[in-house]
Amino acid sequence: MQNDILFKRLKNTELLRGIAAEALVQIAQNATWKVYPAETVVFWEGDTESNLFYLQYGSLKAVKTSLDGREQVLKVINAGEIFHEVGVLAKRANPASAIALEESGIWLIPRQALEEVLSAYPQMAFRIIENMADKIIDLASLASDLSLKNVKARFAKLLLEQTEGNLIERDSSTTQTEMASRLGTVPDVLSRIIRELTKMGVIEVDKQQIRILDREGLIEQAKIQGK
Repeated sequence: MQNDILFKRLKNTELLRGIAAEALVQIAQNATWKVYPAETVVFWEGDTESNLFYLQYGSLKAVKTSLDGREQVLKVINAGEIFHEVGVLAKRANPASAIALEESGIWLIPRQALEEVLSAYPQMAFRIIENMADKIIDLASLASDLSLKNVKARFAKLLLEQTEGNLIERDSSTTQTEMASRLGTVPDVLSRIIRELTKMGVIEVDKQQIRILDREGLIEQAKIQGK
């Protein structure tokens, strides 16, 4: 029954759209269901992991960790996303760790099942390549921001990317600690930035929400370059 749920979800993903139903059934039948409690490591950077993952519910963070234990969040993975293409297809060590931000239900799709479908439907390989290319572009943008923009500009950009309106509901991915990790800084520095933007009348922050009071002002802050 659970695998039927995966089949229905997979056929609606962009990555697998157009793939014959029998191929999706094959993937679903070979997949394993697992629930990860909050803060559980799904896989470690440097380890070898032979599964592709589909996140059915919850959220994860993909992180690189320095020798002194400092984290840089590369991406927040949300429900409905497929991830770990590089590790499973390149057959190389994981480039980053994946950690549950909250309880997360994940399907593990073994490499062998994926390779069989790729052999039968080579067009799927092009979609996976496109998906990986998008992630490379995102990483290039992150590297550019870390090297060229100060923390205030990076935080302003993060807020603008988090919402289409002017309200961000706070959850496990928008705690001060998690946002600091995404911005390549520490919580104390981020606290100072939040106070500065609050005094400027650009944002308002409480435990439940972040409100953008001056979107144009926030856009201008996001454009500022320099350390």
